[in-house]
Amino acid sequence: MLIVGNTNFKGRGVFAQKPFLKGELIERTPVVIIPAEQVKLIDQTVLGNYYYDWEDNAAAIALGLSSLINHSYNPNSYYVKKFSDRKLELIAYQDIEVGEEITANYNGSPNDKSPIWFDVVDEISSI
Repeated sequence: MLIVGNTNFKGRGVFAQKPFLKGELIERTPVVIIPAEQVKLIDQTVLGNYYYDWEDNAAAIALGLSSLINHSYNPNSYYVKKFSDRKLELIAYQDIEVGEEITANYNGSPNDKSPIWFDVVDEISSI
């Protein structure tokens, strides 16, 4: 059980309405595949901030709440792309308490500390 709510720094976020144990499935959601030749077009829209990279240079919009998960370099969840099923699974990376915001590392791996696109933009803006 998840709910969308306001965060202090990131606008909206997704919050747990029940506890999740490490390794537990938080959400399994179908995705809409955006063909590779249309990804540049979607980047010109507000949806450009909400898609997942997919196989063959395509993109995917998750139809559940997973597209609203905020980024963290210390996430409490991770996602698994199920290409053949056209689904995305969000899994608890650690125990999550009721009311806690669900976060994932946008790099795909919970331990990947590489700067992501908006960190790079923020660094360039501050120069």
